[in-house]
Amino acid sequence: MDAYGHVNNVVFLRYLEEARIDFLFRPDKEFKQGSVVARHEIDYKRQLVHRHAPVDIELWVTEIRAASFTLTYEVKDGEQIYVRASTVIVPFDFEQQRPRRITDEERAFLKEYMDDASEQGAVAA
Repeated sequence: MDAYGHVNNVVFLRYLEEARIDFLFRPDKEFKQGSVVARHEIDYKRQLVHRHAPVDIELWVTEIRAASFTLTYEVKDGEQIYVRASTVIVPFDFEQQRPRRITDEERAFLKEYMDDASEQGAVAA
């Protein structure tokens, strides 16, 4: 919370991180080889005042490339959107300290969550 009683902009990054981790590191569908964030983009649409009730975060995949993919999010209450954001994620080989290509298994998992324009729908986190 900032001095005005609003949720601080950095906190929104934490919300997105929690949703992303829940999405990518499920026991049945894990990016076992690792990944790193290459880019965040956030549009703050409306102030969110401090409260104890949770907000919803919807996320979906908007792009899959050979060695990166993009997740898009909305932080919201019903139809009220507080934040729209996207994160470019790069699969990463931590042993060799370099990016790697998306595996066939990872690609199949990601395709299940492509946005409506690309065939599939969103997932709530």
